[in-house]
Amino acid sequence: MAVSRAERCAARVLRLVSRAFVALLGLVSRAPALATPAPFSPAGCPGSAPRKARCVPPPSDELLFLSGVELARRIRSKAVTCVNVIETFIGRIKEVNPLINAVVKDRFEAALQEAHQVDKLLSEGHDSEESLREKFPYLGVPVTIKEAFALQGMPNTAGLVNRRHIISTTDATVVSRLKQAGAIPLGVTNCSELCMWYESSNLLYGRSNNPYDLQCIVGGSSGGEGCILGAAGSVIGVGSDIGGSIRMPAFFNGVFGHKPTTGIVPNEGQFPSAVGIRTDFLCTGPMCRYAEDLEPALRIMAGPGVEKLKLNEKVSLEKVKFYFMEHDGGSPFVSPVDKEILEAQQKVIENLEAKLGVEVHHLAISKMKYSFQIWATLMSVNSSSDGQKIPNFTDLLGDHGKPVWPSWELLKWLVGRSSHTFPAIALGMSERLVNWNPKAKTKAEGMARSLQEEMADLLKDDGVFLYPPHPVVAPRHHEPLGMPFNFAYTAIFNILGFPVTQCPLGLSKEGLPLGIQVVAGRHNDHLTLAMARYLEQEFGGWVCPGKG
Repeated sequence: MAVSRAERCAARVLRLVSRAFVALLGLVSRAPALATPAPFSPAGCPGSAPRKARCVPPPSDELLFLSGVELARRIRSKAVTCVNVIETFIGRIKEVNPLINAVVKDRFEAALQEAHQVDKLLSEGHDSEESLREKFPYLGVPVTIKEAFALQGMPNTAGLVNRRHIISTTDATVVSRLKQAGAIPLGVTNCSELCMWYESSNLLYGRSNNPYDLQCIVGGSSGGEGCILGAAGSVIGVGSDIGGSIRMPAFFNGVFGHKPTTGIVPNEGQFPSAVGIRTDFLCTGPMCRYAEDLEPALRIMAGPGVEKLKLNEKVSLEKVKFYFMEHDGGSPFVSPVDKEILEAQQKVIENLEAKLGVEVHHLAISKMKYSFQIWATLMSVNSSSDGQKIPNFTDLLGDHGKPVWPSWELLKWLVGRSSHTFPAIALGMSERLVNWNPKAKTKAEGMARSLQEEMADLLKDDGVFLYPPHPVVAPRHHEPLGMPFNFAYTAIFNILGFPVTQCPLGLSKEGLPLGIQVVAGRHNDHLTLAMARYLEQEFGGWVCPGKG
């Protein structure tokens, strides 16, 4: 099915309008009289970089270069104290956070108390190392949590100003499970307002900056999480993904991120919560600096549901069937794929064929070019199949309180009086436009079902699909407003429900991370995780920022 002339014209108009808003945003941000309100900045977490630098300084302590699995092993064996580990990571966060604004609220004092308790437990010697590994696989390992998740004693605002006084009294399910596994949370990290934009910036905490280039975005909505991992301030993080919110930040910040098969890892305990059909799209998953942490972190976060993911099955990559697409087939709504991203993908293909002796088959799935239309239409429906009402975005902006009128908020924003970011206002306005055609939902559902069946039949239980994570490397701040639909490269897999692992592939000529999405059929997460380990081995994985 060809893209219609009307769709191409609409895409051109949207791009022109978006670019005009980018230019307007630049003028507004430079005009003191029209500047947006200064972001709230918690103690120890400034909202902007105090000094000029292109990237964060490289870490110097050896502990900052270890995986969570290795840190836990050294703590259990008493090769290093838990207090030393936690102090080292706290020191790193204090070093880089003034530049990147990733951790928006810390719990350093509580983390150190918990580290002392770990060291006390080890000194008493009641359990063997093997017993401790079984009970607490991540004993003493520092982690960070996306602020949208409940972490007891920490804010849970999702960047919404009118929730600035909300403090969590409980833990989200996945946070509780990580704590039970021995992990020690260091704090919560920044996200986009209401987790629905791919630049992590809001009027409560300010903007996060990329550790490889402070003038570039960190992605969203789990951008603060990807950012602090890429900067070596944390080793494992908790993210959520409804359109690429784990995978885009993982790509832009050079780390690993896994969107599990839908419905396995519980989403409870985050704001906004998923209800109705959106439960089929939202996934909670791990973000890690090292591939070997993905599987154990996923096991912990999934709990009993992990049995469906075949993680105990041994994977022989030589027997896997590989497929790839270098772009979506030519959607007029998204940018062309950067040459360096294509070159990185080609290197992966050549490596697989040369070292594993497999053939990587090129695909041309025509429906992929409709990824944005499918996702946007299905996300905009206001009721589930059982008739349950789904809150729209403007309901969430008001936190189910006073109604928010996007057009009025836009006028307020132009004079620096709105408590919402421009992307959130724009999304609220566009939400009403998507539903103008009553046939759109039926058509989108049909295309999604057909695409899902086509890919499921192709991948089965032994296939892997390689696909770009985004058309461009990390853009500069505000530039996403001029390319607002590029997230379609990740969003389509939320609709399909397939597991996807984002894997780093070194740096571009400009020093920004490259990467690739590895996709498998439902409940075949073990295949994408095995590929993550292989690609880390072959291409180096995370690259330390600030060197050279």
